Amino acid sequence: MTSTSGRYFSRRGVLAGSAALAGATMLGAPSARAQANKRVVLSTWGGDYAELLTKNISKPLMAPKGWEVVNDEAGSPQRKTKVVAERRLPKGSSDIQALAATDIGDLIEADLLEKIDLPKIANSKNVLKTFSIADSPYFSPHIYSGKVVLYNPKMITSPPTSLADLWDSKNQGKVGIVDIQHIYTTMAAALVAGGKTGDFDKAKKALLDLKKLKPRIYPTNEALATALKTEEVGLTLMWKARAVQWQNAGTNILTIAPKEGIITYVSGFTIPKNAPNKEGAYAFLNEALQPSAQEGFAVDMGYNPVVGNAKVADDLRKRIGFTSQEEELLVNPDLGFLAKRNSDIKDFWDKEFKA
Repeated sequence: MTSTSGRYFSRRGVLAGSAALAGATMLGAPSARAQANKRVVLSTWGGDYAELLTKNISKPLMAPKGWEVVNDEAGSPQRKTKVVAERRLPKGSSDIQALAATDIGDLIEADLLEKIDLPKIANSKNVLKTFSIADSPYFSPHIYSGKVVLYNPKMITSPPTSLADLWDSKNQGKVGIVDIQHIYTTMAAALVAGGKTGDFDKAKKALLDLKKLKPRIYPTNEALATALKTEEVGLTLMWKARAVQWQNAGTNILTIAPKEGIITYVSGFTIPKNAPNKEGAYAFLNEALQPSAQEGFAVDMGYNPVVGNAKVADDLRKRIGFTSQEEELLVNPDLGFLAKRNSDIKDFWDKEFKA
């Protein structure tokens, strides 16, 4: 939960670096003026996620109703910069932005996102209470997972029980950390130190303690996956969904729910205020919550449905999901803290933890 609101998405962030973003030049994208009434521009990450959006939503659910969904693929920082740069245009270049919940605080503060009209998303009635759109009126959730401890039982013979096992000297030389997940590792360090996800001072001290044990730092999730497969490292933090993908690829790893808490990751969709085709955007957000779409992502990508009426096979649910007891351990990031201190976290990570 956030530190003040008691709900995942309701804490509004403070705009960080908006002046720099506002001065950014517009990046190339499908022209809004060229959009036909049934054309929807979905701005999203590329790779598997974009392909699965097309496979599970755009083709089977949107196309039969006459909608043409066009993917505009780029990283979230670039896409957010574009939304800011287009703020004064009557019509922007995207109808939907696919973002993580932790990405949207500054866009909300800048008043760049549409407040979602719930009656236009009929399937929102099935969204789990934890991810309620009513409590986060600028964000329609799509899929979620949680940060777990992942280990190779051949290398780590005493099964871990907590995040703190990465800080245990007996595991020195076996721990891997992902550079691009510095925000989540910082929040995990805060939990290890007995704080909440927004306790930055506690996190800094814990990270410096971890640094003394010389963990291996990998640039990307994919680089860590290779290190796990070759047994260069055997203990790390990762989304449970990723762990399932790597298990499917034959890597010898197991996961446990850390007793300090399971930090959640939720990706979903927002609508820019100047979206050219809001009708199409709402149609997509509604179809994304259809049971078939949610079930498809569970099978194809290992992420959990955010709706209660999706049916996931028991064996798959056991692998990708969490027991009722583990669900009590779910911890949501402090979005206000992240919006205010994002650059500070990055500076500390680069200049003190990694240095």
